[in-house]
Amino acid sequence: MTDYDSKQPGERFTGHGPEWRDAGLSQSDAATATVWVEQIIDKRSMLTNKDRVSDVRDIMWQLEKDGEIVVHRINDGHRPVIAKTLYGWDKKVPTTRLWHHKSCGQCGNIPGYPTSLLWLMNRMEIEYLDETDQTSCTAWNYHGSGIGNIESLAAVFLRNFHQAYVAGRSQGLPDGYYFPLVHCGTSFGNYKEVRGYLLHSAKLRESVKKILGKLGRLVDGKLLIPEEVVHYSEWLHMQRREIRNHQEIDCSQVRATIHPACHVYKMVPEDAIYDDDVMDGNRVAVSTSVMQELGAQVIDYKTWYDCCGFGFRHIISEREFTRSFAIDRKIKVAVEDARADVMIGHDTGCITTLDKNQWIGKAVGKDYALPVLADCQFAALVCGAHPYKIVQSHWHASPTEQLMEKLGIDWQAKKVEFEAYLKQVEAGHQDNLYDPRLMITSGPGFIPIEVQK
Repeated sequence: MTDYDSKQPGERFTGHGPEWRDAGLSQSDAATATVWVEQIIDKRSMLTNKDRVSDVRDIMWQLEKDGEIVVHRINDGHRPVIAKTLYGWDKKVPTTRLWHHKSCGQCGNIPGYPTSLLWLMNRMEIEYLDETDQTSCTAWNYHGSGIGNIESLAAVFLRNFHQAYVAGRSQGLPDGYYFPLVHCGTSFGNYKEVRGYLLHSAKLRESVKKILGKLGRLVDGKLLIPEEVVHYSEWLHMQRREIRNHQEIDCSQVRATIHPACHVYKMVPEDAIYDDDVMDGNRVAVSTSVMQELGAQVIDYKTWYDCCGFGFRHIISEREFTRSFAIDRKIKVAVEDARADVMIGHDTGCITTLDKNQWIGKAVGKDYALPVLADCQFAALVCGAHPYKIVQSHWHASPTEQLMEKLGIDWQAKKVEFEAYLKQVEAGHQDNLYDPRLMITSGPGFIPIEVQK
């Protein structure tokens, strides 16, 4: 805990580094403070008992009416489903014709995350485009180092979402045919925040419009703004009953704890989805709803509200804080209090932090070894996806074998199958979840795809 009273004149607190000093609370006072926090945050009112915020979509519709922007709408072809957000507002979630906005952290650290999602969509015959013409959202740099700026963040956001808007052209499809589905919670929160800045600031719109114009990323000379910013976990939430129809493995004996990601529901909280049938509407619905639908036992635990410890800047400059927070505040509680078999999350940084920092606990006798998976990984696993080829559990630092045994999966036999598969790949027999010709929509290597009428 930081002692702000000891702040020196001219000193700026950054939340990390040498100013992180002990406040000197007694054990009794520290316990009282902790109990208060654990009680007060247990209700949805933690986010709603504040000054009521406005819906930025109201501003968006007015700007479009005034001819300042073009809105990329979700239409009937996207088969949208309506969800309720924190304040009971409607959020339109597209369920097909999706453009995958992938995550740099998932592709680099947790490849079974995106492959599980694509595998589920293949099973459900969902129409999507997974192309290469996109960039990172750059929010990690912005939050982690402070080097980025709002103009660069806004330009990247608008550039990527414009690409989603025009991506169908390569197949002879109309603009707006695909709607972006954001994989990463960090990108999701960042894009929603940046969209708000753009809608509120004419100065920012004018500045970024010059950049997008040079890139050829305007629509009729105007900025393109998406009607909704949609996270994959929201798609999973809306499709949970359809996913259950593909379930092959009983998971009713699995005790699951949920880690809700800060960037998903604390950042622009008014846009987060809540459901009265999920934790009585007091917790964000995504992930929990999917696990409940699949029949797992969702176990509550006292530190559910806590950050995973990643914190962007913490992981860079105070890594031991990140490790100790992840282990002591999250993993330890889930194992000792909730007796969990698995922790489920929905964000790249959270899964990475909670999973890959467990090994350091062994050095100080904290070997908890709790499997940490994304909701789509677990869903794919119980729907029959291969635990190594698709879910790619071997990329995880925490062991998953005990979880698989509880699910009745013969992981040793699956591992033998996977090793044989790797030899086939090594011999040049490529295997794809997705037609690789669709990955490139322009430039060198582009091969036009004939669309079946």
